[in-house]
Amino acid sequence: MSTLNKSVTNSQISATEPDWSREELRAWWDPSRQFLKSIREYQKWKKRGGILGRFFSAYNVLQYRFWTAVTGTDIPINCDLGGGLLLTHPIGVVIHSDASVGPNCLILQQVTIVKDVKVGGHVDIGAGAKIIRPVTIGNHAKIGANAVVLNDIPPGATAVGIPAKIINSPESGDNTN
Repeated sequence: MSTLNKSVTNSQISATEPDWSREELRAWWDPSRQFLKSIREYQKWKKRGGILGRFFSAYNVLQYRFWTAVTGTDIPINCDLGGGLLLTHPIGVVIHSDASVGPNCLILQQVTIVKDVKVGGHVDIGAGAKIIRPVTIGNHAKIGANAVVLNDIPPGATAVGIPAKIINSPESGDNTN
């Protein structure tokens, strides 16, 4: 891979079209991707319905429970997760069933997302971040490690601290880095 390909900017990763290759299994023992696969398969078979749908959705519930224990996550099986989600270190990740996560997001360990939060597409959420009020996180935003988000974050902005403050926002032209 050339250095040109390695320098992908945020705007080149879609905030609307899922990159399913980000969730592809690299090996059988790939707990975070196996966990996501069990959720995706359950939702697919549940939606399909019928006898086969009931059988395979029940099978995927067993898979989901196994991978939940292995990964140490608390993400409901019926959660609204956009495609291309990366959970590189899923231990301690908690997402409420009424939250939604857009496509191509990155969520690191110990992240908490509460009810009615709307995370846009291609949002990076750092380790230990807490989104503890019903807010909207814009596309291509970044949430710093251990940040506590109490207010909406505009698209492309970076928020850090307790409580989280925006340190740069392309919309306002503010760049205090």
